[in-house]
Amino acid sequence: MSGNGYRFVIDEATFQLQEAYSFDWLTAMGRVFRVFDEQDSGNISFGVEQDGCKYFVKFAGVKTMEFHGVPAEAVERLIQAVPLYEELQHPSLIQLLSHGPVETGYAVVFEWTEGECLHSHWAFGGAAKYSDPKSPFYRYRALSTEKRLDSLEVIFGFHEYIESKGYVAVDFYDGSILYDFTKDRTAICDIDFYQPKPFFNGMGEQLWGSKRFKSPEEYLLDAPIDEITNVYNMGATAFVLLGGESDRSRDKWEAGPELYKVALRAVHPERDQRYRSISEFKSEWDKARKEANDG
Repeated sequence: MSGNGYRFVIDEATFQLQEAYSFDWLTAMGRVFRVFDEQDSGNISFGVEQDGCKYFVKFAGVKTMEFHGVPAEAVERLIQAVPLYEELQHPSLIQLLSHGPVETGYAVVFEWTEGECLHSHWAFGGAAKYSDPKSPFYRYRALSTEKRLDSLEVIFGFHEYIESKGYVAVDFYDGSILYDFTKDRTAICDIDFYQPKPFFNGMGEQLWGSKRFKSPEEYLLDAPIDEITNVYNMGATAFVLLGGESDRSRDKWEAGPELYKVALRAVHPERDQRYRSISEFKSEWDKARKEANDG
């Protein structure tokens, strides 16, 4: 035990927890080559390789250094998230392989997806996210506008799909986006809080999500969280990846006036001024992109 907690070294992964714990079940799965431990959700995740195959293992049931809740509640949240990956299976979503109880917790195993998280706060926190040339977000913003538009096409397309399945996105942000810089591929990696409709904000201001992405209704107790909310989320995503994040002025925007107009309507504070669905938003976005290319 160190002064700050219990230190673990498992193969290539070194991390700390607030308590001692047995990870024999993990070492039995293969060689641990990565750890993602600086989460406040109550989950800790690992990259594991066995017989040449890589897996992403998400586990709840221990107290990470950033977690201040009850492990049993984190376990329950993770169990409740599993059906989402089953019901919303999609080429752009990380693929669920198996899940089940281990020790006093619960583990969910996904196929490993190559890519880097655009909100890698554990490695590039604060200003480093935007200024360090090694930061995935910095490198992503250095990509051509066309590559980022192609990336957004994947993000919008996935959310149009979940809308068609009767679900709404909750807590989608740039930490949910993986980008493979070698193959220019975008993937969605975290949908644990997505909800079937109808869904209402039962948490008020504390509803899960980043303030850079959250709509006004995501701060209001009992407000409907629906496809119009998700239109806002997708517009906010466009400003994060193509503009000035919370500064949504025209001079920060990198993708031309046609797309700016669509994105700005999407993030209108008044719900009745936004597009009525992600499908409608995406249709207008695609039309504006085509007009920009034709022009």
